[in-house]
Amino acid sequence: MVTKEEILEALKEVSDPEIGMDVVNLGLVYEVNINGDRVYIKMTMTAPTCPVTPWILSEVQRITENLDGVEAADVELVWDPPWNPSMMTDEAKEALNMG
Repeated sequence: MVTKEEILEALKEVSDPEIGMDVVNLGLVYEVNINGDRVYIKMTMTAPTCPVTPWILSEVQRITENLDGVEAADVELVWDPPWNPSMMTDEAKEALNMG
């Protein structure tokens, strides 16, 4: 069975092209739940007007569903709590000169 850590590591392949940082280190992934071979991911974007939202969501779903042991992935886009830069990892803050 796939683990949360494996999913988060795989999702580091999905970067916000406007920022140049992956969705995990940006702090956009709020929740990962695994139920057998189904994965539920709750995530947000840096802003409601993000023009690449559909692409990012489809990439998160595609990459998750390509993992061994995953039959289907449901990705929910939420706006609460709203994202803010403090949610980024220290790695992201340093890379973006915000640390």
